[in-house]
Amino acid sequence: MSAAAPSPSLYERLGGAEGVRHLLVAFYGRVLGDPLLAPFFEETKMARLVAMQEEFFATALGGPHIYTGVELTRIHAGLGIHARHFATFCQHLGTTLQAAGLGEDDVHAVMDRILALRKDVVGIG
Repeated sequence: MSAAAPSPSLYERLGGAEGVRHLLVAFYGRVLGDPLLAPFFEETKMARLVAMQEEFFATALGGPHIYTGVELTRIHAGLGIHARHFATFCQHLGTTLQAAGLGEDDVHAVMDRILALRKDVVGIG
């Protein structure tokens, strides 16, 4: 009797590095088009941000990378990010994941991992 093959990680189910990259590009297209969120990214080098987000998402979703970027609380401190900004950001992520054809369970799994970081981004519980 052979052991069952391990189930693919969420990262793998999202399409690995290429799938995550495509999702991030689509996602940040939505974010940058949102007048509530766009001002936060006016001075941001988007290529660098997407590269760091690829690493971050790979780490958060069980991929092969380890996030080496700045601690979330430090990078978001003093930016004036409030709960409504975080909620809108998450809505765009959810919409992007659904538009990419991810199943409901995978969308919820990604969103649960991102929602768990709310305090690190907004600075409140």
